[in-house]
Amino acid sequence: MKSFENKVAAITGAGSGIGRALALGLARQGCHVALSDVNSAGLKETAELVRKLGVKASEALVNVADRDAVQAWADQVMAEYGQVNAIFNNAGVAQGGTVEGNDYADYEWVMSINFWGVVNGTKAFLPYLKSTGEGHIVNTSSIFGLFAQPGMSAYNASKFAVRGFTESLRQELDMAACGVSASCVHPGGIKTNIAITARMNDSLASVTGQDANQARQQFNDQLLRTTPEQAAKVIINGVLANKRRILIGGDAYASDLMQRLLPALYQRLVVASMGLAARFAPKGKGKPLAE
Repeated sequence: MKSFENKVAAITGAGSGIGRALALGLARQGCHVALSDVNSAGLKETAELVRKLGVKASEALVNVADRDAVQAWADQVMAEYGQVNAIFNNAGVAQGGTVEGNDYADYEWVMSINFWGVVNGTKAFLPYLKSTGEGHIVNTSSIFGLFAQPGMSAYNASKFAVRGFTESLRQELDMAACGVSASCVHPGGIKTNIAITARMNDSLASVTGQDANQARQQFNDQLLRTTPEQAAKVIINGVLANKRRILIGGDAYASDLMQRLLPALYQRLVVASMGLAARFAPKGKGKPLAE
């Protein structure tokens, strides 16, 4: 895809963060957008901001874990716009806890949104992208789809799954030469509400030396560096360049390099650095982040 002008893009998780920034960035390039989220207030606000830029925007309350709901949304978008040129499977959640400390429900919740949400969006929109003749599937993984760390097994599993799914999909599309392509996005720390909405349990203390609220605060204050607007710009440019892998932020590039150079040894480095950080972590009970 060489241009987004007069194209139609569907975006999940459009009520805030990267999803909202993508909607506005695409609108500035003359792209009409179909927006979905589970947050009705945020979704409405994004749509209003987009319409001020002179393009069409539709809103749909969609839980990406609900396969039937995603399919119905895709059908609705095609019926309303007459074409779909891109699907940005951006919606996602975070969860922290050890394998022993997590419940099965924690894994099911993360996978249902982060992985199955991507699968649902891809399969629902792919036939429409192919019928349009020119399209792109953009699936959001993470730097935690490149390397793993203690206390993030559910999130790591979901993001590694997105990476594998998307890389396989891209190869199939290349072989089919059907006019549709795919990119996997690996953001580093993005300044969104992900720390506020993340589910964390106190089993994290065994690897971070902090309770869940302290870990959440540190994650929010120290690791979220790149703005959603910067991330959206990188993603849009990456799609236009038909990149297979889109890295966002210096931390993403550093993580990618570390995993390439030290595919097994990096795990020892992570354990050592986290162990050192845990020794000097502030003690006591942290306060929840304000929403």
